[in-house]
Amino acid sequence: MRRFVLILALILAVALAAGPAAYADAGGPVIVINIKGEIDGGQAALVHKAMNEAKTRNARAVLVEIDTFGGLVDAATVIRDKISEAPVETICHIKNRAWSAGALIAIAHKKIAIAPGGSIGAAEPIPATEKTIAALKAEFAATANKLGRDPRVAEAMVDKTLGLPGYAEPGKILALTDYQAVKVGYADLVAADRADVLAHFGLAGAPVVEYHQGWAEKLASWLSNPVVKSALLSLIFLAILTEIKTAGLGLGALVGLGAVLLFFASQWLSGLADWVTIALFIAGAVMIVIEIYTPGMGIFGLGGILCILASFFLTLGGDLAALNLMAISLVIAIGVFLLIVKRLPSSRLWARLVLKDSETTTAGFVSSDDYQVYLGRTGVALTLLRPAGVVDIAGTHLDVVSEGQYILAGTKVKVVSVSGNRIVVRPVESQE
Repeated sequence: MRRFVLILALILAVALAAGPAAYADAGGPVIVINIKGEIDGGQAALVHKAMNEAKTRNARAVLVEIDTFGGLVDAATVIRDKISEAPVETICHIKNRAWSAGALIAIAHKKIAIAPGGSIGAAEPIPATEKTIAALKAEFAATANKLGRDPRVAEAMVDKTLGLPGYAEPGKILALTDYQAVKVGYADLVAADRADVLAHFGLAGAPVVEYHQGWAEKLASWLSNPVVKSALLSLIFLAILTEIKTAGLGLGALVGLGAVLLFFASQWLSGLADWVTIALFIAGAVMIVIEIYTPGMGIFGLGGILCILASFFLTLGGDLAALNLMAISLVIAIGVFLLIVKRLPSSRLWARLVLKDSETTTAGFVSSDDYQVYLGRTGVALTLLRPAGVVDIAGTHLDVVSEGQYILAGTKVKVVSVSGNRIVVRPVESQE
């Protein structure tokens, strides 16, 4: 009896030491993600969702079936990060092609299978500037090196000046066929279908949970379009400017709130936004409200605007593309705001930012004395006019000029022209 208890305790200890992973290996499902078409926020949202559920389901492996010509680099890097950080086995099956951003996703997997006639590579960025090529080449090389693949092959997929001996001459971008990918270590096998892939990696008969894009992922895909993101940012900037001008009219705040919800919802679904960026935006909005309703000398307003801009910049990827998108959106918002600004009431904050009053003549403001009253009047030259000098007109001494001739002191003169503070005189005898 004692021996039986000891054996039972030993079995229990081994089971506890093995932990959930043992059960996952024994009966967990294989998560299958279908990535087809353009890589965008919708695809990133799908992978984000599936990877989270892979943890809760104790999945044995994640199989990504990919067929794409490429797409948005920011979405591809998010997918790459999710895959490379996955705690389970990750397998990519290139069903036809994994080009451009799709190649980055493919090489992030621990295992790669490629269908007969499939290809991988052709990842030169557009625009192919020195900076974009250098950045994307580093992403490819680091990803390949992390998984034990030759980084030179990955670099040649991005930078056509490198080439790869035997596969692509310098000046030609690298794209590998199915058998070439196996030969250089960028594919483990050529497999026609899912069953072959699962069988090769010892997953034959494992339950499969397949993920396709739902309404949330399709919404994220639409909202991730650069044009749509720019429009949302323009609405948000326009709403902020409108609220500063009107201080609580309400319509601008309502439109801006809707645009903010859509903007952050798409980025949140795609895994591009986190609590830090959202907290930055909320803090910025609160500071702007404080500035509107309290005399803050502009400190809260400036701080709020900086927080909001930082939030957008980080959410959009924190790179040059993010700055360009924000700049375009801000210019559009300012243009629309200038068209409607005259129809909007003014707030106290706006009054502190913009000078409303003008010093007009009707309000009693003049830039200089009005010398028109002396036109046609006569006086006496107090000094020699050569041609400038001083005359006396009814007890008032005035600086004047003659029409060009010298006028002796004591000569009677007459004002013949006044322009601003310039008074022109001529001798009375000459006129007569």
